[in-house]
This record gives sequence, C-alpha cells and structure tokens, in this order.
Amino acid sequence: MPLLQFDVIQGRSESELKTLLDAAHRAVLSAFKVPERDRYQIVQENKPYQMIFQDTGLGFERSDNLVMVRVYTSPRSDEQKLFFMAELARELQESSGVEGRDLMISFITNAKSDWSFGYGEAQYVTGKL
Repeated sequence: MPLLQFDVIQGRSESELKTLLDAAHRAVLSAFKVPERDRYQIVQENKPYQMIFQDTGLGFERSDNLVMVRVYTSPRSDEQKLFFMAELARELQESSGVEGRDLMISFITNAKSDWSFGYGEAQYVTGKL
C-alpha cells in the first residue's frame, strides 16, 4: 500500500492533475502489483518560490513543470523501486509531458504496523489485510 504525495507548482488544471495521478497509479500497479483500489494519493500545490529543486551537480535545469513524488511504503526491493521510478518517468512523460529532469522521487519506508486504513485499527496487524 504505497501512499504517494506529490508536490507541484500551482497552475495545473484539475484535468491535468487527474491525468498525472492516473499515470502514477498505473506505475504503482505495474511495479508493486497491488490491487486496483489500493490507491492513495495527495497533491500539494505550491507557489514557485516555495519549491527549490536543484540538480545536485548533475548538470541539468528544472522547469516549472517539476513534480516531486514521495512514496511512503512498506519495504520494497531495489528492483521494485528502480522499476517504479522508470515506469513513473515513462508514464508522466507520455501522459503529462513531464520531462525526466522535472521528476524527483523519494521513498520513505515504514512497517505494516504503521498503517491504519480506518477505525483506528492496524488492519495489516489484525489480519484484515
């Protein structure tokens, strides 16, 4: 059950954001083999001056089409993470025109006992999931 949190510069339309989120969900389904309704996404829109993302010396410039994605998830293999990153880049390029230089991804790993899907209950721990 990954939770994806997106930070973007404000200005995208509702339709553009929906396209972006749908593309990201396709990448999640492909890389992590989760159920179709295992979809948890949050978008935060920011003013341009609220997002500073340089290139760590890699030699490229980012545009205002920047997308920062944080993936909160239980442990995943390096192979799954690498596949997800490539799939997300491909999906966002094809569907939303997000260039590779404008995509940054970070994984935050946690345990199954760190999740409650409702009712204040840890469904992974109780066996309901």
